[in-house]
Amino acid sequence: MDVAGLLARRRMVRSFDGTPVDPSWLDATCATALWAPTAGNCAGVRMHTLYASAIDPFFACTTDATWRERSTRYPGLARAGAVVVVTSRPSDYAARYGEPDKRASGLAALDAWPVPYWHGDAAMATMALLLLLEEAGWSAALWGDFGRAEALLAWLGTPDETLFASVLVGRADGRDRRSASLERATPPRHARVTRVASPPPARPAR
Repeated sequence: MDVAGLLARRRMVRSFDGTPVDPSWLDATCATALWAPTAGNCAGVRMHTLYASAIDPFFACTTDATWRERSTRYPGLARAGAVVVVTSRPSDYAARYGEPDKRASGLAALDAWPVPYWHGDAAMATMALLLLLEEAGWSAALWGDFGRAEALLAWLGTPDETLFASVLVGRADGRDRRSASLERATPPRHARVTRVASPPPARPAR
């Protein structure tokens, strides 16, 4: 398995050709993606799969009519063959870290977490899914659902879960427009890696 190669060639694709995705295959692939790390073995991430008849209702829930009429990207996005909605259950993390072997962490309350690991777990599972899709020759795009989380979760019937993102899945149609984000100047990858030769000196107590 060439994971480095998968990472190097993976790209977000936002224009699909309408090819349907086999539900049994994608459901199984999502289950495989959930092998990703999970804090305390909480298993608090869920993946909800949507197929052909649910694609239009999904966009009706996550966008408004004005955006759909004006967006040049919408037609290509709407031809996705499937959507995977990734959610998490923060209460699972509080419950797990309230158990005897984790209680000393002080993380039995959600507001005690300096970093909400349910988001980290959801991100790792989503990345695993993107790599599995790339390995299988499918294209995908991450869809943020910003501002419409409550409506989407209510539509899914999971109002107690926390939305992370959705993954649109399909075959690329070759008409995708290059994202303006790719034109930004960013530091090269190697410049974002810092080798620490020895532990930095401790800061004096104040």
